[in-house]
Amino acid sequence: MTVEVRIDQGALSRLLRRRGGRAYKKMEQRTERVADFAEAEAPGSMGDYISWKVVEGPKGLQGVIVCDHPAVLFVLNGTRPHLIRPRRKKFLRFEVEGHVVYTKLVRHPGTRPNDFMGRALRLGR
Repeated sequence: MTVEVRIDQGALSRLLRRRGGRAYKKMEQRTERVADFAEAEAPGSMGDYISWKVVEGPKGLQGVIVCDHPAVLFVLNGTRPHLIRPRRKKFLRFEVEGHVVYTKLVRHPGTRPNDFMGRALRLGR
């Protein structure tokens, strides 16, 4: 008596990676966990702009986390010292220590990089 077992690697791979499959669910859990860390680490309201999804990539399943806040690159990379001038009005208006200030020019000192997405990835391991 002989027994022959043949495994169709492609079918097995598709079975594991399909929506609802074990690998897909595990990838969803890990991606959601990292996205939660990113929301917690993001400054201000930037965490409200974070979304995530699981996609089929060239080497299998991939978790994708996206922050589509308009200033996310300035936060991640930091900024150099720069000048801020009014665009539409004649003056800039803001508050300093409870006093309203009007000015035509602000010398912004710049900001340090804040790689909250990288920190979230490290925390989610």
